[in-house]
Amino acid sequence: MASDPPLTLRQTGPYTVHLVSTAAGPLGGDRLALDVDVAPRTTLELGSVASTLVLPGEGESEMLITARVGAGATLRFTPEPTVLAAGCEHRLIVRLALEPDASVLWREEIVFGRYGEEPGRCHARFDATCGDRPLLRQEFTVGDPALDTSPAVFGGARCVGTTFLTTTAKEPLVADGVVVLPLAASGTLVSALAGDAVELRSRLEWGENAACVDGDDSVAYDGRTGGPGIQ
Repeated sequence: MASDPPLTLRQTGPYTVHLVSTAAGPLGGDRLALDVDVAPRTTLELGSVASTLVLPGEGESEMLITARVGAGATLRFTPEPTVLAAGCEHRLIVRLALEPDASVLWREEIVFGRYGEEPGRCHARFDATCGDRPLLRQEFTVGDPALDTSPAVFGGARCVGTTFLTTTAKEPLVADGVVVLPLAASGTLVSALAGDAVELRSRLEWGENAACVDGDDSVAYDGRTGGPGIQ
């Protein structure tokens, strides 16, 4: 492992690594990059010890994550949420390349500003490929007042999140604030909106569990707990 502030890597388990923020950021004007290589037939769980707070500064900040997952390897990418402070201009880019028999769970969560403030602006782009075959191309923008509050976009939500899984759900599922969509080639996309980060995480985890259910069991959304229940 090699890293420099503001993103520092720390090994916290046999196959677990956490990102530690050792300086404020990203700030406007920062260009940060994280490269991840998961060797064939190995496992990596990559998380973070705290949320990432994106702050305003001189110009746009950028976070580029490039990940390559080898044959028979497993990657679980589950950092804490990214919080868009008022006035920030941020670009989040993910490039994920998989071998055909790799296993991946990749979760992203974005919070629209700190408590009581309007969010800054963020453009997020996610590209996943298996070999030369595209699995998912997705992008969205947060921080456009004319669009954010539209019922066709985010409505009254304060958080948005997605999870990409190489597991393919048996069928599409829709519940309160969350949808599970099998992808055309292979894999599944879970998308969720919520009023806060706790609710968002619960909805994403429900969708992740639903996508991985085998056999004849079906997963029902429990509105009391915001989590799954088996029927």
